[in-house]
Amino acid sequence: METRYKTFTGLMTRLMRSIRRIKADEMADFQLKGPHVSCLYYLYDEGDMTAATLCEKCGEDKAALSRALETLGEGGYIRRGETRYKNLISLTEKGRGICEEIARRIDSVVAEAGAGLSEDERAAMYRALGTICQNLEAVCERKREEA
Repeated sequence: METRYKTFTGLMTRLMRSIRRIKADEMADFQLKGPHVSCLYYLYDEGDMTAATLCEKCGEDKAALSRALETLGEGGYIRRGETRYKNLISLTEKGRGICEEIARRIDSVVAEAGAGLSEDERAAMYRALGTICQNLEAVCERKREEA
């Protein structure tokens, strides 16, 4: 059991470290930071959404997302409704333009990261990770209820 824990947590930590490093490196070309990738990507891929929805999709905490949105707004990449809360956030033309390049880079990195995996292996990996994620979220919820 201890070996499974070490292997799983070690691999997850290495994955997240690599993802953060790649995001930071890729966004440096645009004078933005890694956390901005998810915000821009989800707005580009799924369209306008509220900050709460974007926060959920990005997996960022509210404070980090708020800072990211502030930077993206100041840079002219996004626009918000008249008030910041419960209004839709959308990409500007400048934001859409940068997102096309970001999406291209994401596709390239994802293809490179998945090299050597068959479609069946990839599907099995995503199913397994989805199950592990749901199980860990259930553990967190149970612990919250017990507290």
